[in-house]
Amino acid sequence: MDVKFSEDKLAKVQELISHYPEGKQKSALLPVLHIAQENFGNWLDVPVMDYVAELLNIDPIEVYEVATFYSMYNLKPVGKYMFEVCQTGPCMINGSDDIIKYIGDKLNIKIGETTADGLFTLKTVECLGACGYAPMMQLGKTYREHLTKEKVDAIIEECTKNATTNN
Repeated sequence: MDVKFSEDKLAKVQELISHYPEGKQKSALLPVLHIAQENFGNWLDVPVMDYVAELLNIDPIEVYEVATFYSMYNLKPVGKYMFEVCQTGPCMINGSDDIIKYIGDKLNIKIGETTADGLFTLKTVECLGACGYAPMMQLGKTYREHLTKEKVDAIIEECTKNATTNN
């Protein structure tokens, strides 16, 4: 796999790096990882992380440490739609465990797995900061709140419909 940003993306990375003093380019790591993830199939393979390290002039281990710490970075291929279900206290008290199990059963996958058709990945995450709307999940850039089995069914149907109309 040839890992290289387009000229536009590379210019964006250089612009991000320019916001920090000389020798502090590591400060741009989080947004550069976001760009890399979006650019290279929505996940960060080792060659991609090595490329980011090279661009930032840091050791690859420094990139691995960050990428493995934050749940927003995917270290293996994921589905087109990623259900990131909150599993912390308030969501758990309000039934997130049942929602996680329901999604898994409905899609026939376990946490961390992707459906055979590549559409859905189920992931559990720590607090998403919407405790008053529990149980909830993040789907792309939106929150889906006060989840019930019926709402999950509607979300799956919506995603499946969008996937077939956008192909």
